[in-house]
Amino acid sequence: MRVVLQRVRQASVSVDGRIVGSVGPGCLLLVGFTAGDGDDVVAWMAEKVIGLRIFNDAEGKMNRSLAEVGGSVLVVSQFTLYGDTSRGRRPSFVDAAPPELAEPLYERFADAVRGRGVPVETGVFGAVMDVALVNDGPVTLILER
Repeated sequence: MRVVLQRVRQASVSVDGRIVGSVGPGCLLLVGFTAGDGDDVVAWMAEKVIGLRIFNDAEGKMNRSLAEVGGSVLVVSQFTLYGDTSRGRRPSFVDAAPPELAEPLYERFADAVRGRGVPVETGVFGAVMDVALVNDGPVTLILER
């Protein structure tokens, strides 16, 4: 599982010009899965995202977690995180989980974050989505398990 985490002041995702998810402040998470991912990876990543100390404390140091600041999360599926560009000019996505495996993992991940008390909004799995965000920092991290 790969996650690109962006700390945001606000973020939204639209499908066909209609906003389907919006959060802020908090995190925008672009998430991708591989066929070997399972519930253990989903649970680990949910804990990691919630527990990372990436928000500023009173002294301006990144010392507070998403849970501590009362932030929310926008989760957007992104199979292209598993794009392999090592050969040729066209990315290969053979390492990305097929939709029938990835969609349930995506839903379980969003539920795992929700189950830990963090408000979650999502995009629409498999849809062409427009993502808009206002960076907070910027702070961008790549998480993998």
